[in-house]
Amino acid sequence: MHPRWRVLPLLVLLAAGCEEGPKPPTPQQQAEGYYIKGTAEYLQGKFDQAITSFDTMKALSPEDPRLPAAYGELYLSMGRLNDAATAFEQALLREPKRATNWSRLGFIHAQLGKLDEAQSALRKALALYPKDFNALEQLGEISLKRGEKDAAVKHFVLAAESCPDPSKPVLVLRAAEVLTGEGRHAEALQLLQQWAGRGLRAPTLLTALGDEQVRAGQLPAAAESYRMAASNSPRDPTLWELVGEIYMKLDKPGDALAAYRESLRVKDRAVVHVALARLHLKRNEREAAKEELGLALESVSGSDVRELTELADLLSTFDRKKDALSILSSLSAEPDNAKDVELQLRTATLARELKDEDTVRTVCARIASGGTQLKKCP
Repeated sequence: MHPRWRVLPLLVLLAAGCEEGPKPPTPQQQAEGYYIKGTAEYLQGKFDQAITSFDTMKALSPEDPRLPAAYGELYLSMGRLNDAATAFEQALLREPKRATNWSRLGFIHAQLGKLDEAQSALRKALALYPKDFNALEQLGEISLKRGEKDAAVKHFVLAAESCPDPSKPVLVLRAAEVLTGEGRHAEALQLLQQWAGRGLRAPTLLTALGDEQVRAGQLPAAAESYRMAASNSPRDPTLWELVGEIYMKLDKPGDALAAYRESLRVKDRAVVHVALARLHLKRNEREAAKEELGLALESVSGSDVRELTELADLLSTFDRKKDALSILSSLSAEPDNAKDVELQLRTATLARELKDEDTVRTVCARIASGGTQLKKCP
């Protein structure tokens, strides 16, 4: 047979195959597509669309073990806690050894106030996966609600051990807050030092460490903690200010000056100019102090009580007591400050010194109307 005639049957078969076209997806393949689509919609916050996609998937593959958990995650994000609990209970019937299902169910029970059921579910989650940090954190919160402070600290620390690095500082701080709330500052300090020593450099953790070091009288260490926190938090001017305050207490004016300058580089604030003015006065640099007073007056916000009271004190130091009284009178007259007895007395005292009896009477009447009884005002 001529070779050409042998090729023709093959061409006919190929042509027939082309006419058939691609095979349509099976129901299982369609279901998988809707699962992917619904998951994407859920992650984008399109919850109603995600439910529609999962409903379609359910019609195509009703026994898929992933479906109940998918609904559960959706309902949980929507705040439909009872529906979420039901969904995760169904998920556990299909996948009883999936730790996340137990963990989610435990979390939901805790939100619904069912603490016994929550603890039981969370412990089952941890039996399947001991490093489930979400379950450990939730057990800590439940322990805290029940007044079991040591257990709460233990679970928060265990959660910090297991969670991703960005979440560690939050959990360590949670444990430290429990300890400080109980007055156990030495333990809180030890915990914070331990984690800082392990390389955690979150500004919030370092700031808390600095606070506890100040409380313990460890001022050089506190200055270093605040300095590291400031370096890792370039938009917060208050941390450098704290460093400056500590160096002033340590009688290191040069280091304090450098820290205050760093604070001003972040944000120009009157309270720091006041601190610099006092630093210069301590060094008998009156002209430099006067210059800082001028800068403080230029940058004053007019809304911060501490800023204004410190500025008033500095004005008094420069024998500008009338200006100081003007600031204090305005500040003490604000309704939000009516019950600030210390501020009211400071205003009345300066008014008495300047023989402004009208202001004295007004402020003393304000103190009395706030319910504070004084033997003498001022």
